[in-house]
Amino acid sequence: MKETYIEDLEQWEKEFTFYTEEIVRFSDVDMYGHLNNVVPFSYFEHARIEYFKSLNIKNNWGSQEEQKIPVVADIQCDYLKQVYYGEKLRVYVKTARLGNSSIDLHYMVKNEKGEIVLTGRGALVQIDKETGRPAPWTEEQKIILCGK
Repeated sequence: MKETYIEDLEQWEKEFTFYTEEIVRFSDVDMYGHLNNVVPFSYFEHARIEYFKSLNIKNNWGSQEEQKIPVVADIQCDYLKQVYYGEKLRVYVKTARLGNSSIDLHYMVKNEKGEIVLTGRGALVQIDKETGRPAPWTEEQKIILCGK
């Protein structure tokens, strides 16, 4: 593996505990019958939202009264194996690093054989809706997001 965000694959893989499941839909594949290269980002998004829900963090990010919202600052996906229509996937997500107002999340996608087919990472920044400036995590959020 050549991904710079993974130093030790075995250790990195063990650190994941949360996952969602996806079944590759017909609309997810390209004319060659394998997963379209943009689709993993929607899988990552779904896993990320469910991950935050499971932590009971910011369940009101979509509400009008909420002043702080997460925005994706960058995101990447590394394609390791072909994925085809009908496959059942587990999309894992974990906190890799927490900053003052940002979070770096890592993603791992496995097929039914337990093979890693995709890996990824992405940074989110919590911003103030009014100012558009970064908004720091609360101490409580930091504890929850770091898993301590």
